[in-house]
Amino acid sequence: MATPTPSELEHRAKEAFFDDDFALAAALYTQAIAAGPPSAALYADRAQAYIKMGDFAAAAADAARAAELDPAMPRAHLRRAHACVKLEQYDAARAAVEAGAALAPGDARFAKLMREIDDKAPKPMESEASAAVAATVPTPAPTSAEKPKYRPDYYNSAAEVVVTVFAKGVAPEHVAVDFGEQLLSVSVEVPGEAPYHLQPRLFGKIVPDECRFAVLSTKIEVRLAKAEPGTTWTSLEYTDKPRFVAAAAPRGSSSAAAAAGAQRPSYPSSRGRKDWDKIEAEVKRAEKEEKLDGDAAANKFFQDIFSNADEDMRRAMTKSFQESNGTVLSTNWEDVGSKKIEPSPPEGMDLRKWEY
Repeated sequence: MATPTPSELEHRAKEAFFDDDFALAAALYTQAIAAGPPSAALYADRAQAYIKMGDFAAAAADAARAAELDPAMPRAHLRRAHACVKLEQYDAARAAVEAGAALAPGDARFAKLMREIDDKAPKPMESEASAAVAATVPTPAPTSAEKPKYRPDYYNSAAEVVVTVFAKGVAPEHVAVDFGEQLLSVSVEVPGEAPYHLQPRLFGKIVPDECRFAVLSTKIEVRLAKAEPGTTWTSLEYTDKPRFVAAAAPRGSSSAAAAAGAQRPSYPSSRGRKDWDKIEAEVKRAEKEEKLDGDAAANKFFQDIFSNADEDMRRAMTKSFQESNGTVLSTNWEDVGSKKIEPSPPEGMDLRKWEY
């Protein structure tokens, strides 16, 4: 039997972690570390497994080793800080938070940890006078929590779970989506804003190669292919509650066709039944009525022209735009089909050729 490679051991460790078998995950990470060259990622991930096991001393040591191997890895500093807080090593925790926050200034987890350190770390004794003054200062009323900018939701179909993150005007290059056997990761990182992360351990297993996503003008739509079609996910995240499988008539039968055409299925939700036809219509209307400006307005204008064009017009638009380096857009195939379209920059601008 062939000896597993470090990458194979790492993959098995991640699966064990997602199955909540943290001891097995730590053991597999240990084998992966021993089987290959020093890896900051492996030490950082084993530290997370140790944190889940409650072995904070081992977690702090692994996270420190990961930070030593790769000082630019934010999660190594985050996990070291978390372990040090549990060990009441507040000076080390504060140093780790400051190092990580400098690398990822938009990650709210570092600010949350720093607040926890400030709350828990021993404070110098206050003088009676300062204590008396402090007692006379009224405590400000707590402010309400800031409304989150991005809002997730989901619904079931027989073969898919559709996850929607309502995120208006986010560019595709600021969105990253990854799929695992029972894991979804959606990250939105817009410069100057706090990052958004949706990383649930999913209710059921999926087929990663068949999953897909799209970044639209008002939302991010993720389609998860169920590994067990026909099951109904009663939540997006993993739960110990049983799954409910709808009894289906034999495929191809008239009763099955009638049932499928009778009505759209209703989907579970913590807020009661939803009219998904109405929601879909509202989203489409919002996208259609959305007022854009700048490049976004120009792009939508050209998309509308292209979507309503015939085949010759599309060929003309594609050929003229590509050959002119984006400076000419023609819909007349008879005019552009038989010649090369030369670049024509706007007046007052020079055409430059960029080297990649």
